[in-house]
Amino acid sequence: MRQPAESRRRSQAAGGHPSDPSGGQIYFSVAAIALSCYANSLNGDFVHDDVPAVLQNRDVLGLTGLSEVFVNDFWGTRMSDPNSHKSYRPLTVLTFRANYILSGLEPYWFHAWNVVLHTMAAVLFTRVCVVVAGLRPQFAAIAGALFAAHPVHTEAVSGIVGRADVLACVLFLLSFLAYHGKPELEDCQSSTMGLWTSVFFGALAMLSKEIGVTVILVNLLYDLYRSWPFVKRSIFCLQWNKETVQFARRAARILISLCFLLAIRLAFLQGTWPRFSIQDNPAAFHPSRQVRFLTFCYLAAFNCWLILCPWSLSHDWQMGSLPLITSVADSRNLVTIILLGFCVALIYRSICDFEQQKQTPLILGCLFLVMPFLPATNLIITVGFVVAERVLFIPSLGFLLLVVYGVQLVWGSLVRHRWLLMCGGCLLLIIFCGRTVIRNNDWTSREALIKSGLKTVPHNAKMHYNLANLLKDKEQYDEAVFHYQQALRFWPAYASAHNNMGTLMSIPEQAKVHFQEAIKHSPDHVHAHYNLGQIYRLENRTAEAVQMLRRCVKLVKQQSSKHHSNAVENILRHIMRLQPENPDNMVEFAKWMHVIGHEWKGLVHYQTILSIIPHHRQSIIGTAIALRARGHTARAIRYAQRIVTKHRGSRTCSKAQKAC
Repeated sequence: MRQPAESRRRSQAAGGHPSDPSGGQIYFSVAAIALSCYANSLNGDFVHDDVPAVLQNRDVLGLTGLSEVFVNDFWGTRMSDPNSHKSYRPLTVLTFRANYILSGLEPYWFHAWNVVLHTMAAVLFTRVCVVVAGLRPQFAAIAGALFAAHPVHTEAVSGIVGRADVLACVLFLLSFLAYHGKPELEDCQSSTMGLWTSVFFGALAMLSKEIGVTVILVNLLYDLYRSWPFVKRSIFCLQWNKETVQFARRAARILISLCFLLAIRLAFLQGTWPRFSIQDNPAAFHPSRQVRFLTFCYLAAFNCWLILCPWSLSHDWQMGSLPLITSVADSRNLVTIILLGFCVALIYRSICDFEQQKQTPLILGCLFLVMPFLPATNLIITVGFVVAERVLFIPSLGFLLLVVYGVQLVWGSLVRHRWLLMCGGCLLLIIFCGRTVIRNNDWTSREALIKSGLKTVPHNAKMHYNLANLLKDKEQYDEAVFHYQQALRFWPAYASAHNNMGTLMSIPEQAKVHFQEAIKHSPDHVHAHYNLGQIYRLENRTAEAVQMLRRCVKLVKQQSSKHHSNAVENILRHIMRLQPENPDNMVEFAKWMHVIGHEWKGLVHYQTILSIIPHHRQSIIGTAIALRARGHTARAIRYAQRIVTKHRGSRTCSKAQKAC
């Protein structure tokens, strides 16, 4: 958008640069640092969330139509499904699909795309620092280099699923530059074109990850800051001027676009919010408002600490990693108070600068830091995590901009001791690069990632559970049992840990206790019901075994019949083996065959029942339905007539007539 001449003069007086006088040298340097820091991540495998999001995602593997990508969530589940995660990121999924089409499931190229996108984000951030924030080129290069090498970004870049955050950041910065990156534009037509271009990139950012839409609000607030002298004059003089009218028009277009995008995003929720558990976000489910408030405030401070000192990093911070703050006397509240003090100081300086407009990097840094992070604070909506390092990818832009701007101010006042700042900056960059390279090694394999996380958060029950699963796969059962026990020690209600622990018990009675505990804490746990049914079968308690298996079938059907049809089929076959003399079991199996499109298999089982019980009503109705589905209408009518003749006037008769 247009930058007032008065504002441009003030920016130059403060040492800023309204245009980019540095050529391409600083961008090349930043790109080189980004590429070198993440070169060793290219050898990584699919780990953690990469497995369900890529390897098991039918949308990525091309097993669904292209249109399905736009009605499914990030994990391949229909947005209308009650079990959907509700994370709508079709643009990111399309990039995964493009990866698969071009190179198959070769992780090297998936990682390569992430590294390229990260490099683009670092270069674009550097340009924002020079062109919009007005940092001196050398300090803009420092900001870009620190962003490129920052260790907290390893989860977003080295983890393939983190592409959602990296891609959203690239589009976030493109949107911002389209709106504010050309202050020399004066004509209204060019200004309008830049606005709609920024809205377009903002919409793409939202389709990459939800927080991308916050760039539209950032654009509006920064435009308000640049236009404030004219807006204030209009307010106090009660007279509209040309600049205020132009700003009002831009603001109206931006707000209408934002409301439109938010309405579309809310519509895709299909009337239900995502469902999270206490394991995902313990503080959100605590009954005490004080505990929730204190914990959420501390988590904000903890996230800032991760950006400031990214030494202890973990891919998972759930299940006891960060205990809840249940008392005002908790010493961790001091960290929250310190953060609050910094926030108050920044807000005060920002309000003062609305009048003077001499500290553009301060305003821009605050906007970049606060607005993208706001959705993750649990203040607007409940999120499904405690701390997620990849969520900090975009907010770290603002944090680093504030830090580097502070260094630039100190540089101007400490002429004789600038060498200390130079040495400190170089040392920090070297440390960041080294820590990033080391952290990339943790993301190369499932085992390395779990063990590194366990070192950082040894009280995390999920870490012990994941390590136990890994050891179980390696047939190291004694070690696996130990870590399952540790997981249950830190989180006694961990249903999956109880279930997996039960599978390793050699004594059926001990296994049964764990399966029952799993069902107690998670009544919809399919595997626990199935395993308990197996124990009942060994104890010759056939009725209870069948009851458990029927419960499994019901639960699996509720999840998604499309993706779990094989599981339902296997369980139903198991039930038929347990009670071969019960025709109702065979009817249920035949009905399921019809549901998944295997009418012929269902027809065979119906015929088997009728060979034993010629007048079995459900089998006759099922046979008629199956025959009609296969185009044998005449035969279907004959079967229907059999049941109509025998049960004339009954409900069964009506069903038979409808079948034909």
